[in-house]
Amino acid sequence: MGGADSTWHLIGAASLALAVIAVIWVVVLTVQLRRIRRAQSVVLGDHGNADLIAHAAALEDQVRRGTEEWQGLSDRLATRMGGIEGAVLRVLSRHGLVRYDAYGELSGQQSCSLALLDVRGDGFVLTSIHHRDQARLYVRRIVRGKPEHRLAPEEEQALDAALHSGMIAADGSIAGVPPAPRPGVSEE
Repeated sequence: MGGADSTWHLIGAASLALAVIAVIWVVVLTVQLRRIRRAQSVVLGDHGNADLIAHAAALEDQVRRGTEEWQGLSDRLATRMGGIEGAVLRVLSRHGLVRYDAYGELSGQQSCSLALLDVRGDGFVLTSIHHRDQARLYVRRIVRGKPEHRLAPEEEQALDAALHSGMIAADGSIAGVPPAPRPGVSEE
């Protein structure tokens, strides 16, 4: 029976060695698991026991909702900008003024022709002719820089000045002159 006892002793020793190795392995895995949980809690913050996948899903949902909100805001702003740009096209931003003596008298150039156009060249020429005892006012429509009716030479000069007064640039400047607020109005 001596051989059988030694076999059992060998099996017991091997089992004990395997048990010690298994305990050491469990301790190593426990330490690694604690490190992972500590690192996970740093990433998760106050989320407690939520795992990384649930946290990532929650973040993805927040990003998706934020993206939808920003997209909606961007669409509304694009619509408003389209309206503003359309309104800017109709602003009478180009002008030309010519003063003259209509009847050759020395009245101090009381007659004048004023051309007011938008950036597309649509607008009108307003002419006021003054004489000693009367004044006359004429309005001539301009479409795309062309008058609907024949213009007087002074009206032609005013229209030419308006057509060459420059367009509104992307930075808001007109004929190289940067936009500036009115006196007493802040830029904020």
